[in-house]
Amino acid sequence: MNKIYRSRKIALVVPCYNEEMSIATVISQFRESIPEADIYVFDNNSKDKTALIAKEHNVHVHTVSLKGKGNVVRRMFSDVEADVYIMVDGDATYDASAAKKMVDKLIDDKLDMVVGCRQENGDEGTYRQGHRFGNKMLTGTVTTIFKGEFSDMLSGYRVFSRRYVKSFPCLSRGFEIETELTIHALELRMRYGEVQTSYGERPEGSTSKLSTYKDGIKILKTIIKLYMSERPFYFFLILSILFVFLSIILGFPILAEFEETGLVPRFPTAILASAIMTIGIISFVCGIILESVTMGRREMKALFYLNSNYSHENIEDK
Repeated sequence: MNKIYRSRKIALVVPCYNEEMSIATVISQFRESIPEADIYVFDNNSKDKTALIAKEHNVHVHTVSLKGKGNVVRRMFSDVEADVYIMVDGDATYDASAAKKMVDKLIDDKLDMVVGCRQENGDEGTYRQGHRFGNKMLTGTVTTIFKGEFSDMLSGYRVFSRRYVKSFPCLSRGFEIETELTIHALELRMRYGEVQTSYGERPEGSTSKLSTYKDGIKILKTIIKLYMSERPFYFFLILSILFVFLSIILGFPILAEFEETGLVPRFPTAILASAIMTIGIISFVCGIILESVTMGRREMKALFYLNSNYSHENIEDK
């Protein structure tokens, strides 16, 4: 029988890869903090005993063969049915005691996503300097482009409403999934909030799977890709302006010389300037066309969001 918390079915979904040193701690801590939640561990082809230990603790265990956290999140959101979803990494670094506070905020404030923002304790071993800097830079980039107010975009500790989960297309494959989760909320103008949570060290013997530079570059590429797909008019307008500006720089001396002598001595450069100007015009037209396509796609996602069979307004607290 499903356990209910404040008239909601709660699911704790835990993506894992080689977390045998910490998964038991995560399960026991969250089971104590929010016993009403059904716990689902999604093992991403771990080479250790992660799945076996999770099964020994009587939780639902699923295996995801495609490598990457984004692929795991896609399966979690499609396979698990609940009213409220708590997502947390299986590395035992997040504060389980904050789970109920985050769920309560989601319900009371009628939100669709609550992010557990990691409180920095200054310990280099807990939250590496490179990760801190990269998080601030990438979070600032997204909030500037997509007009949000997030302070920890890359946190793996989040609570979602059902309508968020079931409207999320999930295109990412790896650690860039948090970026996509954030931008999805901003693009559909969902209501979201943040809760400050403590952030601890990994258990001894456990290692981070996040590469500061490699995954940072992937996240930056994801931001650019999502900016192109979600803001195509502005993206291609910028390209158009750059091409037009370059064309003018190359072509102006030729036009000036033609005005004086009536000759075009640098014919290849004239052709190049004309071609670049044509590309700039095509980029502008592409931006207009793709903007209309994006609007239609955004409307479809909004319809999936609105047609979810769960809404804060139609369920009363018991």
